[in-house]
Amino acid sequence: MNISVIIPLYNEDESLPELYSWIARVMKENNYSYEVIFVNDGSTDNSWKVISDLSAQHPEVKGIRFRRNYGKSPALYCGFAEAEGDVVITMDADLQDSPDEIPGLYRMITEEGYDLVSGYKQKRYDPLSKTLPTKLFNATARKISGIKNLHDFNCGLKAYRSEVVKNIEVYGEMHRYIPYLAKNAGFSRIGEKVVHHQARKYGESKFMGWNRFVNGYLDLLTLWFLSTFGKKPMHVFGFLGSIMFFIGFVAAFIIGANKLYCLASDIPARLVTDSPYFYIALTMMIIGTQFFLIGFLGDLVSRSSQGRNDYQIAEQLRCGKL
Repeated sequence: MNISVIIPLYNEDESLPELYSWIARVMKENNYSYEVIFVNDGSTDNSWKVISDLSAQHPEVKGIRFRRNYGKSPALYCGFAEAEGDVVITMDADLQDSPDEIPGLYRMITEEGYDLVSGYKQKRYDPLSKTLPTKLFNATARKISGIKNLHDFNCGLKAYRSEVVKNIEVYGEMHRYIPYLAKNAGFSRIGEKVVHHQARKYGESKFMGWNRFVNGYLDLLTLWFLSTFGKKPMHVFGFLGSIMFFIGFVAAFIIGANKLYCLASDIPARLVTDSPYFYIALTMMIIGTQFFLIGFLGDLVSRSSQGRNDYQIAEQLRCGKL
C-alpha cells in the first residue's frame, strides 16, 4: 500500500465527508493505493456516525473511536499502530490542511529520501492569539531540538516513512515534537515543505494559543531532559547532589574546625548549634544526598509505567489488533 492517511479528530462531523471526498479524488488522480484512518477522540457530536457511514461505503476508510477524549498524541499513537502504508500522512480534520499537498509530500519521502517531512504554513489564517504563541514556541523548539530547518513543528500536515512511525512513541502531548522524537530515534533526514493553509470552514478551533504555548514549553523541557539525561540521570542529579553535599560538608567542617580551634586556644565560642551556618550546611548535605538518590530513581518510574499508552477503544472499523 502506498499511503496511509491518519486523521485525528474531535467534533468535526461537518467537515469529514468533504475531507474524505477530497482525499479520495487526490488519490485517484495519482493512482495511489491508500487507506484513511479516522481516529475519533471522544467526540460528542455525530462524527462517529459519519465515519461509520463512510466506512460502509468505502473499503479504504478505517475508524477508531475512543470512549473519551484523550488528546491528539494518543490518537496519533493508535493511528500509527494501525497504519499499513509505505508512507504515512497525518492531517487535521478541520479542512485547514489541503489534501492537494499529499503528492508533493509523498515524492519527498519516496524520491528525495527524507524520513520525515513537516508542513510549513507560511501564510496562516489563524487569529493572533494562536499565531503569536506559535512563533515563540517554534523558535524555542528549534533552539532546543537542534532542528534548525523547521519553522512549524506543530503543523498537523506531515509525511513519514513507515519505519519512523513504527519506531517512535507518541504519548502525553508529545505530538508537537514528533520531529524531535524522530531525530532522537535516529531518523535524521528531516525536511520541510511550504503548504497551503486554509481558513476554517466549519466550527471553531479547539485550542487556545497561549495555553498551547505554556503546555508546549513544559513538554519541550521534559523531552529535552529525557532525551539528554533519560538514560543517564546520574549525570545531572548525581552531579548536582555531589556538589551540594561537598559544599555543605566543607562548610560543616570549617564550623567544626573553628570550634575546636577556639577550645584549644581558650577563646570563648558559642555552641555550634547556635550558628545558622551549621543548619545551612546540614540542609545542603541532606538535599545533596536526596539529589544523588533521585539520579537512580528519577526516570525509572515514568519509563516503567505499564499504562502510559493504555487507551480504552470502544469500537474499530476494518482494523486489526493494535
